[in-house]
Amino acid sequence: MSSEPTFLWGDNRRFNSYSRYFKGLFGERVQKLTIDAGFTCPNRDGKVAHGGCTFCLNDAFNPSYCTPEKSIRQQLEEGIEFHVKRYQKATKYLAYFQAYSNTYAPLERLKEIYSQAFEVPEVIGVVIGTRPDCVDEEKLDYFAELSKDKYVTIEYGIESCYNKTLEKVNRGHTYEQAIWAIEETAKRHIKVGAHMIFGFPGETRQEMLAQAEILSKLPLDTIKFHQLQIFKATQMAKEYALFPERFSFFELEEYIDFFVHFLERLNPKFVVERFAGEVPPRFQAGPGWGMVRNEQLVSMLDKRLNELNTWQGRLYHP
Repeated sequence: MSSEPTFLWGDNRRFNSYSRYFKGLFGERVQKLTIDAGFTCPNRDGKVAHGGCTFCLNDAFNPSYCTPEKSIRQQLEEGIEFHVKRYQKATKYLAYFQAYSNTYAPLERLKEIYSQAFEVPEVIGVVIGTRPDCVDEEKLDYFAELSKDKYVTIEYGIESCYNKTLEKVNRGHTYEQAIWAIEETAKRHIKVGAHMIFGFPGETRQEMLAQAEILSKLPLDTIKFHQLQIFKATQMAKEYALFPERFSFFELEEYIDFFVHFLERLNPKFVVERFAGEVPPRFQAGPGWGMVRNEQLVSMLDKRLNELNTWQGRLYHP
């Protein structure tokens, strides 16, 4: 357990930040470009379930240029144009295959899709969002080969470490399957990320906090977190309309404090890509935090960590 704020990361941040990670890796800012390659999920098409996850609405996260009707190259080129106008900083990009499960296809189809991303010279790597039950050894061997000269991260939606929750939200996989996928990915020296959501109905604050210790045992490189948000036209929105008493949402300040306590217990080697989500209010069907941007959330977290003189991994036990 750390006793002094002698951070491992070479800067003054009190958590292992994504921006610092990329600057250390590439020496400059690298921007993600979201891609929708037209995949679906096994809990949508009937292979394991129908209807998808009860909380899922991909449209809430996809930028305007991102649509499967366009080729991957077109989405990337329009994404670069968008970010050049908005940020004017990045010269290198990662193709972020975000929508649905981006390994849910035969291997030959995956090879065709991912080769297209590297037809754009500015693209130096891919980030592949998927489910733990949508990879196998053959697919992972392919990504391991690809990662020898390209940046490759496979990001798994874990969402919760508790099978009771995964069943309630119609994930269609178990936490044990997530462990297998993450360990097999890491074993092949592929960078591996994870995604979690805090606030699912039926999970206590203590159960959510306990996940820091559970996750810290996994061979993860990056991890991102979102607070639960209710999106319009989802099954969870219907459940919330019928049974609002089953839901307990974080207020903004409350969430910052909760995440500080979580961060203290989290493996300091994990790169925290995101700790909360921002979605336009037009998509929301439940309580939200208004138009608070991600930059403001990070500033609030930095301030609270400084006030409490604490940091990622302070209470972590290997």
